[in-house]
Amino acid sequence: MSLLLDTLRSGRLVVAAELRPPRAELASSDGMDAWIDTYHAVRALTARGTFVFLTDSAVGVPEEDNLRHLIVNLGDDAPLDRVVPFLTSKHPLDYCLSYADRARQHGFESLVVLGGDARVGVPRSVEHAWQLRSRIRARAADLALGGWANPYRDAARQVDYLLDPGFTGEFYLTQVVSHHDPAPVERFLNEADRRGVGIPGIFGVFYFRSARPATLALLGDFIPVPAAGLTREFAAGAPPEEICARTIRAMSGLGARRFYVSNLPLTRTHETLQAILDRV
Repeated sequence: MSLLLDTLRSGRLVVAAELRPPRAELASSDGMDAWIDTYHAVRALTARGTFVFLTDSAVGVPEEDNLRHLIVNLGDDAPLDRVVPFLTSKHPLDYCLSYADRARQHGFESLVVLGGDARVGVPRSVEHAWQLRSRIRARAADLALGGWANPYRDAARQVDYLLDPGFTGEFYLTQVVSHHDPAPVERFLNEADRRGVGIPGIFGVFYFRSARPATLALLGDFIPVPAAGLTREFAAGAPPEEICARTIRAMSGLGARRFYVSNLPLTRTHETLQAILDRV
């Protein structure tokens, strides 16, 4: 169905990048500069065979229409089969369905469809993401759709979601995981294996750039943050690339083979990711 699915099913180690579009409220000049950096990052990554996920209102703050900017400004400069937009249900339903239509018409092969953080920002247009994926599937059967799982919640319940016929997806992404707390991830992987989950999962890894308490506290509102462990590692002189690589190595040891790295810088993006992979 898509290059992404073929790659995820290959059994090889896959490390993708997740980028966040500029915020919608940026001044026009700042927003344009941020988008130029985003284009350069997407081009550099995809040219080297890396898949790029592009988020949508990831933390409740309105972001620019990622699909519109990619279509208008990226053009043929990057292979769209390696670019995977996110769509949350925190938009009107007509917009969500039109978004999927536009993605398909312009050559995107895969789309991640999530509910979005219900605690912040505008309300969801549907209660659950699977409802939106089902509506999209009915009109875009050839799009590979991705969903969501959280290894830090009850493993049996998360696997129930993935095995439910209504899940309507060919792959899933997970919450950010960490080598500081591997036990829940191991339980989730064991449960998924025991019950025969066949769709591939892509595990989130966060690129922590420092252990500043204010930054970690802010991030803790959205993702699990092992603040004490990170503080010890940075204090011991570990570079951020090594800390990120430790999570990928630890999760690989548990059997995970597919990852996406969040919070990469928009300048020297490929070089940063390569420095992480060199340590993996």
